[in-house]
Amino acid sequence: MRSLPIAARVFVAAGIALGAVLLVVCSLHLSIHDPALFAAMLLLSSLTSAFKVNLPLDRSGSTMSVSYAVDFASLLLLGPDQTMIVAAVSAWSQCTFRMKVRNPPYRTLFSMAALIITVQAAGLAYAWLGGVPGHLAMSSIELARPLVGAATTYFVLNTALVASAIGLSTRQSPMKVWNENFLWSAPSYFVGAGAAAVAAAIVDRSTYWLAPLAAAPLYLTYRTYKVYLGRIEDEQRHVHQVSDLHLATIEALALAIDAKDQTAQTHIRRVQAYAAGLARAMGMSENEIQGVKTAALLHDIGKLAVPEHILSKPGPLTQEEFQKIRIHPQVGAEIIGAVPFPYPVAPLILSHHERWDGKGYPSGLAGEQIPLGARILAVVDYFDALMSDRPYHRAMTFEAAIGLLQQESGRALDPTLVRMFVELYPALNAEAEAVQEPARRLNLDAGHSETARPSAGFLSDEQPPKNVFTDIALAHRELYALYELAQALGASLGVADTMSLISSKLSNIVPLSGCALFLYKEETQSLRCRFATGTDAEMVQQITARSGHGLVGWVARNRRPLVNARPGADFEASGLSASTTLHAALICPLVFNDRLIGTLAVYHTDADVYTDDHRRLLDRICEQAAAVIYNSIVFEQTQEDSLTDPLTGLPNMRFMFMHLSRELARAERLKSEVSLLVMDLDSFKDINDTYGHHTGDRALREVAGVLRTAIRPYDICVRYAGDEFIVVLSGCGAEEAERKRLELQKAVQEMQFDVRPGRRLPLSISLGAAVYPHDGEVYEMLLATADGRMYRDKSQRKQAAAPTAPALARVVGGLS
Repeated sequence: MRSLPIAARVFVAAGIALGAVLLVVCSLHLSIHDPALFAAMLLLSSLTSAFKVNLPLDRSGSTMSVSYAVDFASLLLLGPDQTMIVAAVSAWSQCTFRMKVRNPPYRTLFSMAALIITVQAAGLAYAWLGGVPGHLAMSSIELARPLVGAATTYFVLNTALVASAIGLSTRQSPMKVWNENFLWSAPSYFVGAGAAAVAAAIVDRSTYWLAPLAAAPLYLTYRTYKVYLGRIEDEQRHVHQVSDLHLATIEALALAIDAKDQTAQTHIRRVQAYAAGLARAMGMSENEIQGVKTAALLHDIGKLAVPEHILSKPGPLTQEEFQKIRIHPQVGAEIIGAVPFPYPVAPLILSHHERWDGKGYPSGLAGEQIPLGARILAVVDYFDALMSDRPYHRAMTFEAAIGLLQQESGRALDPTLVRMFVELYPALNAEAEAVQEPARRLNLDAGHSETARPSAGFLSDEQPPKNVFTDIALAHRELYALYELAQALGASLGVADTMSLISSKLSNIVPLSGCALFLYKEETQSLRCRFATGTDAEMVQQITARSGHGLVGWVARNRRPLVNARPGADFEASGLSASTTLHAALICPLVFNDRLIGTLAVYHTDADVYTDDHRRLLDRICEQAAAVIYNSIVFEQTQEDSLTDPLTGLPNMRFMFMHLSRELARAERLKSEVSLLVMDLDSFKDINDTYGHHTGDRALREVAGVLRTAIRPYDICVRYAGDEFIVVLSGCGAEEAERKRLELQKAVQEMQFDVRPGRRLPLSISLGAAVYPHDGEVYEMLLATADGRMYRDKSQRKQAAAPTAPALARVVGGLS
């Protein structure tokens, strides 16, 4: 009874209470003068209650039997007090036996109470119009008046009580229910009353053997109604089947549309349940409620006209994109407007984005100008959207969603509907959970391509059945992810930046715990990890495998993907003994212009997680990414070449100016020092003139190697020009710069440079230092100061070496 509306509960409870009071009060002075007749009427009424027909009502489960004729005969023979017991037992029998669905106790009690009330009222009408219960020695003309009055009272009161209970329970007009479902049964009551009068008169004259003849018109009436209502029931069943077929078609279309929008497939079912419950609470008719339910299914059909990348966009929409979204209610209304629904649907779809304050779209309607069904859709759709994961926001908690719903009350949403929805939410949510159905499954087995099953990989033998609506959502998500990836790839130049973009976008359509890029070197025919992110990334970055060895080597040699391969094989091929938590790998080759660039690998901590769909997606991404990664490699190589001296491999002058500018700015900010050492290789021209330029180039390379190893990792040594080098020492003052100057000169003097086999030439450098900010605050001044000190050092060194033989004569081992 708790499921009934409050008005229905009050009415049913009042009816049961009144019936109980009448039963108790009238039984206090009850005396049974003819027990055999009372027992016979009681038994006969109970038996005839089994001859019942189902009334054509959708949800009431009400029935009508011919026992009313027996009850009426009992009223004429025994009076209302004994008849109310007969009628009550008859009602209990009718509500208990031969029922398709078991009646709840309150319904049985109300039916018994309604007949008690009806019998007592009919008895009063019969007596008031001159009839005397138990005495039928009246003429037919004298009996007609009380008989018709009692029959009319019995029919009107009994059917009115039942119709009121049904109407209040289903939130329909009781008069409408009575008019459509009970008025047509009036003739049967009067036929039954006439038959009861004849039977009672026969019994009253003790000619019991003629009484069964009175049952003939009752049976004919019962059979007529049985056939008639049976045909109505068949017709209703056919109509319901066709309606269910249409509704299922509509629902399938709506679910597909929602899947395109990447909403959960249960979204429209919940919205439909919420909307229908709220519409009933607002007292809408069944026809209008059906319109609201259909509109709830189809309210977003207009999104077919909105591009997928806008629907799936995770960030805020631009003004142009929002204008595109705003057309979907009008498009949906135009589509549905061509369908001849027997209830209003298109107006609800058109107005479900209108706002209570008039700031909605497409027509700017305000307040009650907006159709009630559209206002209901706005409330329930807004709430469920807040509670669901969408591409542009995460699902909210119930408390946060209710808070935001109430915040929009009186602004975007009808305040009355918001208040009622919050009150009814527990019941509406329970109803929504009850109507959830298992998602339709796609049972087609697409199989797996043999190209995705090399012997080195593994695929799960059993794949779980696919949800068709999930497949639709994945297809559109895949399309958007590829579109987004194509846009993003053009925005990066470096390999690391490109791979960061690829891994972040890839995670939207392929499950992964980690991602790695392996680049192929033709000179060594090996692959080295250039980028890794995610689980065990540091271990993966250590992987270097020759072509044909390990997973990445197999993919590189065969140019075919591996699915669900064991990641540990790469660690073993690289000679790494570390254990990994990764258990599945999906690896695809990167090929550009028929040239192998490398491989792209995704890893997962779960085994057998990848499918042919994932392989297909990664293959498509590799097709796009190969050219971008190749260009990134060329860009980085070009950039490196532009900042690197090709002879020594040291940074060049351009790189030095970039680095020195950053270091000076940092030193100014931190109030620290920077030292600049400018050095020149002594007698370099003599080496070139005597031994050739190739020997001079080799001398420069070896000196560069000594200088590079003699400085800290975060300091730099550059080849400035010709035989000049510059060292930049960060955070280094004058004393430390002087120590480093002497250290570098000593390191060069101690190196062994073979000008030819068996002949060694000592090398030396002249060196000058300048310190920021003491010797200058800009690099031009620092360079000039250090350069001047270097030439002074060179002059002093020449003067010190003047008495000795020329440097070129001091060759170890002597000259021949």
